Amino acid sequence: MTKKKKTGKALFLDRDGVINRRLPGDYVKTWKEFDFLPGTLRALGLLRPYFDRILVVTNQQGIGKGKMTEADLANIHRNMKKVIRKSGGHIDRVYHCPDLESRQANCRKPNPDMGKWAKADFPEIDFDRSVMVGDTDMDLLFGKNLGMTTILIAASPAGSKDLAEHSFRDLMDFYLNFVKK
Repeated sequence: MTKKKKTGKALFLDRDGVINRRLPGDYVKTWKEFDFLPGTLRALGLLRPYFDRILVVTNQQGIGKGKMTEADLANIHRNMKKVIRKSGGHIDRVYHCPDLESRQANCRKPNPDMGKWAKADFPEIDFDRSVMVGDTDMDLLFGKNLGMTTILIAASPAGSKDLAEHSFRDLMDFYLNFVKK
């Protein structure tokens, strides 16, 4: 079996609003509240061959606010990855920032910390060849701060098309009209 040559391409995905339904005014605090967006599981399986790494980067200030614990979040991500794997997809790693937005120095997007953590774990990542997919301006600015191509999932009105290089309805639309072409 021949090993796939590393290209340095990584796909960075925001979680809420890209992989699962965002809960307006609330946080996904338990696995029971986690709801995959339509077509996401199939899209993740189709995207896998095009990227060396698929990584999730997610702000989770619900931890900082005491709405959930690190263990709660770990359970959500463990289950999310298991379902994605059973559907033919794969997430290499999930990075999260539990900091409050109001904290002076924090690791929340748009700060590049989670991207730097990923690069430390996977040195082959080349940000210039990588893509950030998100549904908010913070996601897009995170990608821009690291020199990535930025993709807006426009099913949500939270992100500005001015910050995105491309805009798609969902991950399947992104796959069909950007990655596969």
